[in-house]
Amino acid sequence: PFIEQDKTDGTGSRFSASHTLEYSFSAFAAAQMAKSLGKMDDYEMFIKKSNGWRMLFNKESKLIHPKTTDGSFIGKFDPLQPWRGFQEGNAVQYTFYVPQNPAGLIAEIGKDEFNNRLDNIFLTAQKNGFGGGKEIDAFAGIKSNYNHGNQPNLHVSWLFNFSGKPWLTQKWTRAISNEFYGTENIHGYGYGQDEDQGQLGSWYVMASLGLFDVKGFTDLRPIIELGSPMFDKAEIHLGNQKKLTILTTNNSAENVYVQSATLNGKQLDNCWLYRDELMKGGKLQFVMGNQPNENWGIKNPPPSTQ
Repeated sequence: PFIEQDKTDGTGSRFSASHTLEYSFSAFAAAQMAKSLGKMDDYEMFIKKSNGWRMLFNKESKLIHPKTTDGSFIGKFDPLQPWRGFQEGNAVQYTFYVPQNPAGLIAEIGKDEFNNRLDNIFLTAQKNGFGGGKEIDAFAGIKSNYNHGNQPNLHVSWLFNFSGKPWLTQKWTRAISNEFYGTENIHGYGYGQDEDQGQLGSWYVMASLGLFDVKGFTDLRPIIELGSPMFDKAEIHLGNQKKLTILTTNNSAENVYVQSATLNGKQLDNCWLYRDELMKGGKLQFVMGNQPNENWGIKNPPPSTQ
């Protein structure tokens, strides 16, 4: 539960909502490990805990909303206020922190509202450099509706793959790659950034290859989402004596949208693959264009495995 005091102990936490969301994801990861070991009682316990985010979901505002010790939503609630229920972020940012079950979150918000809200968030965030503008501070963007300069938001642009609009994942991951990051010293990872163990740089590497997983490979059978690769050719040595070559045709700064894709000559109808399929190596090929192909990648959304 939320407490006003700046502490975390058995009575609650000032960052209760963000802690609950993070613990829910951790419980999901533990559940997948338990299932892989055949410990189904442990799996059932942890998978139940992974749905802890639902306890804080406000069905009226459709936001994650901290609760007090008596189970009621806190008053004087400002969805953009950081440090009150949320560590290094706010309710607008953290509401999307359900990477273990995107389908569940989309269902709670409603698919159309989910897509419209998230797209509008990025339209607004783009005007501010996808973070805190040009303010030089690690926490510059924590009052914004989206903050690429800190970890809780880094998966959010990939959620359109789950909500039936993968072309928006392609659009926004490419825009963030081109506009948030830079090559000069002060803008290397964005003006307001909290690099933390190289995660912002790692995001750029994965996004520029057109590959990502919002769950960090914690699924029992992990997947790889497909985005908008920036290179004409990239080779990945997979560590198992195999190599994956990513190739693009008609790629450019304007041609950010996937028109079609194949893996070893086989047509891909989905915007994702199982990781073990990619680990076999071969050629992953994309044809790019300057307009969205709204018929590609929507046959089956990525699984929200529970």
